[in-house]
Amino acid sequence: MRNLLGKVPVFGICLGHQILGLALGGHTEKMRFGHRGGNQPVKNLLTNVVEISAHNHGFAVTPDSDLGGAEVTHVNLNDNTVEGLRHTGLGAFSVQYHPESSPGPHDSLYLFDQFVDAVRANHLTAQV
Repeated sequence: MRNLLGKVPVFGICLGHQILGLALGGHTEKMRFGHRGGNQPVKNLLTNVVEISAHNHGFAVTPDSDLGGAEVTHVNLNDNTVEGLRHTGLGAFSVQYHPESSPGPHDSLYLFDQFVDAVRANHLTAQV
């Protein structure tokens, strides 16, 4: 992951979120009770919109992690778990939950649009 950062767009989902957190210099921890199910409320801190999301994880990026300039973008409203990260300078972002599961049913589909836009922009600059 560290070798990809800044070279290609990165979108981490679930374990990919944890891997991105570790690659940025953060830490993960085992949760006392993991998040399971399709009804977890997650707040997007960039838009202040609450999304209903699907989860299946027992580890989380620690909130006090030094993430090398990345910002926390999403938090779980039940326990304030870090649910999303982004590092604009490296073109990487992630969410701990499963946006493809569509429990909202479409609350998180915008994430795929953001990733496709980033891939297209990267492709255009790579062609120059």
